[in-house]
Amino acid sequence: MPLKADLDAIDWKILKQLQDNGRITNVELAERVGISAPPCLRRVRKLEESGVIQGYRAILNGSILGQDIVAFCMIRLHRQSDADLKSFAEKTRDWVLVRRAWMVSGESDFLLHCVASDLTTFQNFVIEELTSTPNVDSVRTSLTIRSVKNEPLMVL
Repeated sequence: MPLKADLDAIDWKILKQLQDNGRITNVELAERVGISAPPCLRRVRKLEESGVIQGYRAILNGSILGQDIVAFCMIRLHRQSDADLKSFAEKTRDWVLVRRAWMVSGESDFLLHCVASDLTTFQNFVIEELTSTPNVDSVRTSLTIRSVKNEPLMVL
């Protein structure tokens, strides 16, 4: 598959380091990838401006913060017209419990990654929000038991 971004070996090293530690200083980053600080900073800014780097986030521990329920919801719609798909996608932006959402192929039309404080909150969301949303045909849920792997999103 052809790469959509023009990246060289140094860019890939920068991306790897930033995925491992987004708080690394520019000086330390430059040292780790083998270039001086000014060109390293220019490269990082170019990666940000081009959209390769979309942002930086803190990774929070949901359990410590009282968000113990992690679940996935598979949503099937009655109709899959472009307008129907866009309408449901837009609706996911309003739901606080939905942390990530994908339009998918196969038996479902959408896959939602949900996080809630407790089972009752999640159940109420499924019953009162998801199943009552116009055009929703079915909702299948899977509660997670425990996380067994948590790696950065991209393999570099």
